[in-house]
Amino acid sequence: MAIHQFLTSYSYGDAIGNEALEIRNYLRDQGYDSEIFVLFYHPKYSGQVINYLEYDRYSSGENIVIYHFSIGSRITKKFLRIPDKKVIIYHNITPHHFFLDYHRILAKDCYKGRVELHSLSEKVDLALGDSEYNESELIESGFKHTGVLPLVMNFEKFSSPPVPVFEELFRDGKTNILYVGRIIPNKKVEDVIRTFHLYHRFFNKNSRLFIVGENRGFERYYSALLDMVERLNVRNVHFTGHIPEDELISYFKLSDIYLHMSEHEGFCAPVPESFFLDIPVIAFNEGAVKETMNNGGILLNQKQYLRTAALIDKIVSDGKLRENILKTQREALKKYFKNRTGKILLGHLKHLGA
Repeated sequence: MAIHQFLTSYSYGDAIGNEALEIRNYLRDQGYDSEIFVLFYHPKYSGQVINYLEYDRYSSGENIVIYHFSIGSRITKKFLRIPDKKVIIYHNITPHHFFLDYHRILAKDCYKGRVELHSLSEKVDLALGDSEYNESELIESGFKHTGVLPLVMNFEKFSSPPVPVFEELFRDGKTNILYVGRIIPNKKVEDVIRTFHLYHRFFNKNSRLFIVGENRGFERYYSALLDMVERLNVRNVHFTGHIPEDELISYFKLSDIYLHMSEHEGFCAPVPESFFLDIPVIAFNEGAVKETMNNGGILLNQKQYLRTAALIDKIVSDGKLRENILKTQREALKKYFKNRTGKILLGHLKHLGA
């Protein structure tokens, strides 16, 4: 038996693509033949993936194919036509209304993706969500056999030190607040900026905000954020755009607080990554964020920007409070280590013959 994976897109630094790679490597370590088949991919991964149209050469009724489902895609038709045993891992699809004012094509693809999700409910052998929140959407969509597979996290990448020039620039005594993720409307980056503005103005002028993430395709939203920064006269806000992994690791390692104000998350990978690096996390309770935090960090049930700014100041200045928060995060982190997740996956696949 072989266990292969289908993936619409493997972008550089993409959490779903990285999970697929981690799953493939784990399965190979367990003795399975395993490949990743994709529609689009970054040239960096050309030696790691195979065009999905070539799958017929690998297909077998004895195989298991895992489809990472996160958006409407023509790869779905191929997945449905093969004779292999079929599993999907659902990474959630952002509701299309978040994108209507900024990206009509993506809004259409997200709407189409949720329609496709319903169409799969009677045609797969198993459907896994990478959170209980995502599993609940699978159940609502009519899937009979479901389960939860926590996102496979690669913490090994954080073993390298910060890039020297970043350390020279940013380890200067300023308090560094971090947001990591795509610059898209559902992430509510404007609320991160509002909170930082109040923190910088009323509590700590010796501070800066790192906004780390891709903005291509959402230039209108990015432009609105820049206008907001100028209108509020917010100082020390750094938009990085899409960056290499060593630079991303540097921003994490040079940060004092991780702040996340998103209003739709199917998981939220930067949260356990911050846990791993002992960065106190403050995040808004929406979607799967509460589940991802797993009783670690600080969960906000309301968006009160001034109170959140005061909370940041308290965490930064009170070493005992900070250590208590980090203790909760270290405990929460235990469910995210790769070997545990790999065993959970094989446990789910057991009744399919794995």
